Amino acid sequence: MAFVAAVYLASHGLPARYLATAIGITQCIGMLGGSAGQFVTAPLIHGPIVWQHLWIYAGVVTLLIAVAMYVVTPPGEKQSAAIAGGILERIRAVQDRPYQPSVLPVWPDRRLLFLPTTVGAMTWGVSFLEHGWHVDYAQAVDRAAAVALGWVVGCPILGYITDRIGRRKPVVFAGSALMLVATMGIYYLPPETFPPYVLALLLGFGSGAAMIPYSTIKEVNPDHAKGSATGAMNFMVFVLSALLAPAYGRWLQTLANGGPLTEDVFSKAGSVYVVAIVLAVIATVFLRETGSADRKAK
Repeated sequence: MAFVAAVYLASHGLPARYLATAIGITQCIGMLGGSAGQFVTAPLIHGPIVWQHLWIYAGVVTLLIAVAMYVVTPPGEKQSAAIAGGILERIRAVQDRPYQPSVLPVWPDRRLLFLPTTVGAMTWGVSFLEHGWHVDYAQAVDRAAAVALGWVVGCPILGYITDRIGRRKPVVFAGSALMLVATMGIYYLPPETFPPYVLALLLGFGSGAAMIPYSTIKEVNPDHAKGSATGAMNFMVFVLSALLAPAYGRWLQTLANGGPLTEDVFSKAGSVYVVAIVLAVIATVFLRETGSADRKAK
């Protein structure tokens, strides 16, 4: 909900030519918190803080942030009765556009690019490093959190590049290619091939391209439905991740055939992420270019 609101405010309060950069910075700050949630929280709850108390402290900080946001956020403009008629009108406005042939790939593109990070790194990354590469728990947490740190760097940089060149698709292709290389390096090469943290950072950096479809979905929907479009995309992204995470776990157990989870088991299961990235690239081919350079050319 917070991310959807932040993107909505960015799209209404900043010039359109900075949209991807603003969304990238928004995701950057969010992933900085996500990364800290792993490499900062883990030592705390295994050390000086009881884990139940951590939730109390986090709740207090969140409440203070909410109050500050309420104070500084400008009031929105009142919409006409026709636009504010209800959620069904907004959903219809969103659905009428993303399912046009030239815009349809926005949905699978965004969902597939997130699977190697949300499921592969954030859900199963620590288990993979512990059982597959035999990394101790503390270092496994830090190395899995490096993916989110890659997001922190990649999201604003890739957002700035796509705004700078005025095109969305080339940056999505480049980010997907980097993700593919990093994913294949993680699952198919020996652990000592690259220094620690490098592949995780590259995977997160390339995954920053998954923010660019947010710009596209903003540019192809009417103003009064931009928030609904962003929410619908976020909903489908994380529903897919929530469904695939336990399914991936069951597949790991099937591949292990009752035995322990080994590097070979994770390598075989990692093929799902390679396929997801390849399918995202194919979907991007059919994605309509919505950048400023394309609009000027027309």
